[in-house]
Amino acid sequence: MPRKIQFGLFQPQVGQSFSTLKERALAAEEYGFHSIWLPDHMWVRGAPQLDYLESWTVLASLAAATTKIRLGGLVFCNSYRNPAFFAKMAATLDNISNGRVELGLGAGWMDEEYKAYGYEFPSGGVRASQLREGVEIIKKMFTEEKPSYAGKYYTITEAYNNPKPVQKPYPPITIGAVAEQKMLKLVAEHANGWNCPAAASHRIEKKWQVIVDYCQGFGRNPDEIQISEQVVGVLGKDKADFERKWPIAKQTWGRLGDMDKGALRGDPAGFIEGVKEKNRKGVSLFTMVLSDVAQDEFLATLKLFAKEIMPAFR
Repeated sequence: MPRKIQFGLFQPQVGQSFSTLKERALAAEEYGFHSIWLPDHMWVRGAPQLDYLESWTVLASLAAATTKIRLGGLVFCNSYRNPAFFAKMAATLDNISNGRVELGLGAGWMDEEYKAYGYEFPSGGVRASQLREGVEIIKKMFTEEKPSYAGKYYTITEAYNNPKPVQKPYPPITIGAVAEQKMLKLVAEHANGWNCPAAASHRIEKKWQVIVDYCQGFGRNPDEIQISEQVVGVLGKDKADFERKWPIAKQTWGRLGDMDKGALRGDPAGFIEGVKEKNRKGVSLFTMVLSDVAQDEFLATLKLFAKEIMPAFR
């Protein structure tokens, strides 16, 4: 059975004050967005000197300020927090938010950030293996009374984690990944959701088939895994407004991936068709960064999206 189409707001913190992030979260909640997602970084690549609030602290503050919208990281870097302690943080936030946490997890990638903050930056294969152990520990911490685990990279011994999350058996775990050998296999074995990064969106069907094949080996129904996509949305109130925004958006957000191949874009009618096309490929949750997220007109665009796009998918 096809999943309901939902829209999440991907909101980078770069250059944003907490008051602005709170204002946007409250607006997204009012307009009926499914979720708001923050990237888990210390800075934005290429401009490390800009203000960049830490994601987990912001999410905890937003949990207290909102009542309905779901709260996630896209994606939390496994390397930055001991997984047992991460599970403690996540269970606490799920209690604060009354069951609204979405756990996006990833193996990490920004090497200069690792080095600047004093983290070791092992090979991609090692980081993927560390994430696997991390996910296994997190699940134990959410579900067992006094979990223990002895892995190659992490060990815990009777690590009580109370209170448990409000969501049972635990908050949804979404893994952001494209690497087929280890990461997509991890999605098939452990994840409730798979987030396809914007750079790979034009290959989403091929990547999803890899996950489906892995699911067969685990005896798992792939329909249990929700497909979400990190995507740039360029929405104009009409064609002329879109044509004004498009070249700016390509210059600003082209670093995430090929905008011509992956972005949702156009006037409302064109944008809606783009959503339908991605949905035909299996995407049901759009973790979307609106192209003018760093501009004063963002709230107007958010309102336009709620008025013109969301009703088409209710």
